[in-house]
Amino acid sequence: MSARAVAVVVALALIALIALTSLFTVNETEFAVRTEFGAIVGPNYAPGLHVKLPWDEITKFDRRILTQPYQGETFLTNDNRGLNVDFYIKWRVRDPSLYYRATGAREEVASERLSEIVKDGIKSVVAQRTLEQIVTAERAAVTGEMFGGASRAVGALGIQLVDVRVQAIDLPDDVAARVYEKMKQNFLKIANRLRAEGNSTALSIRAGADRQRTEIVADAEREALRVRGSADAQATDIYAHAYQSNPDFYAFYRSLQAYERSLGKSGDVLVLSPDSEFLKYMKDPGKPARR
Repeated sequence: MSARAVAVVVALALIALIALTSLFTVNETEFAVRTEFGAIVGPNYAPGLHVKLPWDEITKFDRRILTQPYQGETFLTNDNRGLNVDFYIKWRVRDPSLYYRATGAREEVASERLSEIVKDGIKSVVAQRTLEQIVTAERAAVTGEMFGGASRAVGALGIQLVDVRVQAIDLPDDVAARVYEKMKQNFLKIANRLRAEGNSTALSIRAGADRQRTEIVADAEREALRVRGSADAQATDIYAHAYQSNPDFYAFYRSLQAYERSLGKSGDVLVLSPDSEFLKYMKDPGKPARR
């Protein structure tokens, strides 16, 4: 191979080497920070192909939401009761430059510092409440306080706290039975009180209903007597008018009613005088009654 060919090969190799050390790519799921002798000169790169100086260093880290669980952390309540809390944290990088300076872009360092901040927030929330308040409180209210305090604190790390959730709250075995027994007794007192109030209300309602029923029945009976009396008076007027209009027919009709009610009954014995007024229409139907 001639000297000229060797020179061309060497030149091409140098160009390839410079190209390899001067070009880098950034994925859609990554942040990239370019440093020159330890100083940040390129804080944020969009996904794609980029150019750098051969001696610059590129540090990449995840830009997606990361989840870190923590189990068996112990916290003390306001009444000095120990709680074993399992929780998890969701977070992502918000400011690449600040994140790089604070953690060196190492996820384990960021996770450790983040957990300390969140633990301090949980400790503060738990320490302000008794064990009973923690157990009976709304879960969203407790985690909301934890999330608010921790979100402000992690800003110095260049991190955005997405969520903090308590997965489980357990009591130590030696106090769990006593605590739950006390809670059961308290709830039993509340249940008895509510039951007594319900019985009292039921008696009051029942007494009112009985009084109302009595008043309705009395009013109905009074109205029935009034209607019956009015009907009897009207019937009396009708009978009187009928008697005045045709006394003979009225006397005849009344005699027929008397015959129907008195005669022809099995086992009855009726003893009358032959000239009795009761038999006048049977002896002489056409004879008018004496007035």
